[in-house]
Amino acid sequence: MKKIRVLHVSTAHQPQDPRIVFKQCQTLTELYDVFCAIPHASSSIAHNIHFIRLPYFRRVIYRILLTCPFILLRCIWIRPKLIHVYVPEFLPFAYVFRLLGAKVIYEVQENLHKKMHLKTFNRGYLLEKTFRWFDYLAQRHFYLIFTEHSYLDTYTSVKNRFVIIYNYPLLSFLDPFCRPYQPNSIKPSFFYIGWLSFERAFDTLMSSLVQLKSKYPDFVLHLFGQRTFSQRELDQSSEFKAIRENLYFYGYTDQREAFPYAIQATAGLALLKPVGDYPDSYTTKLFEYMALGLPVITSNFPLYKNVVERHNCGFCVSPTDPAQITQALDFLIEHPEVGYAMGQRGRAAVETEYNWSSEAKKLLGFYESILNSTK
Repeated sequence: MKKIRVLHVSTAHQPQDPRIVFKQCQTLTELYDVFCAIPHASSSIAHNIHFIRLPYFRRVIYRILLTCPFILLRCIWIRPKLIHVYVPEFLPFAYVFRLLGAKVIYEVQENLHKKMHLKTFNRGYLLEKTFRWFDYLAQRHFYLIFTEHSYLDTYTSVKNRFVIIYNYPLLSFLDPFCRPYQPNSIKPSFFYIGWLSFERAFDTLMSSLVQLKSKYPDFVLHLFGQRTFSQRELDQSSEFKAIRENLYFYGYTDQREAFPYAIQATAGLALLKPVGDYPDSYTTKLFEYMALGLPVITSNFPLYKNVVERHNCGFCVSPTDPAQITQALDFLIEHPEVGYAMGQRGRAAVETEYNWSSEAKKLLGFYESILNSTK
C-alpha cells in the first residue's frame, strides 16, 4: 500500500537536528512517506527520509525572499497531504499548500512573543509585526504542535486541534554514548551543549569557573553550540582571560560527535537566567545529561526543581550567583560517589518518564487525527 506523503520544512535548522530528523521524521517513516526540506541536507544523515537540500541564510529576510520561494517551487510537485512547518517565515507560503488540499501543522518551538526582545539578530519593527500577524493567522487556520505546555498561556486564539509534544530524549540515539560514571578527579571536565549566550548565564558561569580554577587549575569545559556573543566581547572579559585555556569551543556540532566528550565528565551544565520564556520551558539538554547518566547543574526554576530535586539527580542553583555554581561543581568533584548515584537516578527517571517513546505515540496519533479529519 502506498504511503501518504508528508513534508517537513525548516529554513533555519541544521540537518542533524535531533528533534526534526532523528525523532519526528524517523518516527513518521513507519507509516508515512517523509520528505524533509532543510538547509545543507544529505541523504547520508538518516535512512528512509527524502531530503531536499536548502541553502542557508542567517538573515531571515533572505530566507523569506530566496529560500521560501525555492521550497515552494521545489516541493509543489510532491503534493503532500500534510506539511509540517517549523519556522514562522514559511507560514505565508504554507497557505499555497493549503489551497492545494494539504493540511498544515505549525510547530512552535520557542515562544517568540516572550523572547523577541532578547534577540540581537533578525529583529526589526516590520519583521516583528509580520511575525505576530502570521502567527495569529496560524492559530486560526493551522493545526499546532507546542513543545512546552507553558506556551498555551500565550497562544490563546487556537481554533483547531493542537498537541504538546515535549522534546524528550530518544534513548536509542543516546545509548551508544552512555558510559559508567568515571569522572577525572585530577583534571575535572564539564560538558555543555546548546546555544551560548549571556542570557543562558555564560557570564555567571565564567565567574564561577574563575573561582574553581584556584583549586583545580587544570579543569576543562567542553562547549558545543553557537555563540550569540562575539570573540571581542569575550576578549574584553577579565574572567575569560583568566580561564581562556580551560575552555574549548567547538561551535555547532552534530550531537553524535559532541556526546563522546561527555564521557568522564563530572557534570552536565544547563544554566539559564530568568528571562523570556526560560523559566517556563524545559531545556532539552537537562534530560539529555540525565539520559547519559551525568549529574546535572541547572537553574533553580520551580519547573526544573520539580525534575532535578524530585529525582535527586543534580543541583539547582541561582543562575546569577557564581558562588553557588562553584560550590556545586566542587562538591561533585570531591564526591564522585554522590555524582554516580545522581546520574543513576537521572537515567532511571528518563527511562520511566522523560523519554521520546511517549511523545512519538502522541505525534503519530496527532497525524492520524488530522489526516482523518474532514475539516
